[in-house]
Amino acid sequence: MVLVGWNTPQTHYREAHSYSRLAAFHNQLSLQSGCYQNGTWAVGAAHCGEEEPGYVLMGQSMIVSPLGEVVAMSTMLGDELIDHVIDLDAGKEIKEGVFNFNLYRRPDLYGMITEHKETH
Repeated sequence: MVLVGWNTPQTHYREAHSYSRLAAFHNQLSLQSGCYQNGTWAVGAAHCGEEEPGYVLMGQSMIVSPLGEVVAMSTMLGDELIDHVIDLDAGKEIKEGVFNFNLYRRPDLYGMITEHKETH
């Protein structure tokens, strides 16, 4: 299980940029993909609310399963408690299946990308 904390603002560098509208999406996507790729749970605790005048942190605390599924998420910009019953064995399916690197890794094919090529 991974415990993550963040204090991500709703806009970047105190200005609204075109990508600011996607801040919450990118935050959630990063946590979900990390859980899925590693077959592990994540509990993300977010700082939220107005930090300084006009500087709002997005919050979005969440619990994500080893399948990348958000199983609980905060909905407010104030203090909020979320919970979920976590099965620590749930990641075995991912680690022994699609991301079983020992089963699928082929070091014999790495030569092309690991050989040193002389440049003159």
